[in-house]
Amino acid sequence: MKAIELVVLNLEEVRRRSEKVWRSLPADRLDWKPDEEALSIKEMIRHVLDSERYYHLALLNRGSLTSYESPYEGREFTTVEEELTFARPWREAFLTTVKSFREEDLSAIRIDRSDAGYVRTLGDMLLRIAYHESVHTGQLLDYMRTAGVPRPRVWD
Repeated sequence: MKAIELVVLNLEEVRRRSEKVWRSLPADRLDWKPDEEALSIKEMIRHVLDSERYYHLALLNRGSLTSYESPYEGREFTTVEEELTFARPWREAFLTTVKSFREEDLSAIRIDRSDAGYVRTLGDMLLRIAYHESVHTGQLLDYMRTAGVPRPRVWD
């Protein structure tokens, strides 16, 4: 298996497990959050999906964006399924872009996010994108435990 294929596999596995968690959430708990300063469950799902859109554009830009117009801005979150359906075209475009990179691009292309405190190779950035999502999935599992909501088995 080539490195790009492994990166895509990792991105797909992280999303599969995220969706397993997201789909297991009771609709009446989507506004739950552990404290007033935290993101709610639906805000965290939205954050993950919107961040992937931003990261995709940052990859194409080879760095942070000077401005970003979120496709989610002003859109009311209704259900997890509707949110995933809405996000699907951006997810597919992101994966198409990742699949278009060559093996040597993983170390040759630099993504300049100096404003966020780092400049990294494309390979590093792609792993960071997957890690970002997996961290938030772990946070949601903790939310579920705290809220007394049954958690799905993600280690299948």
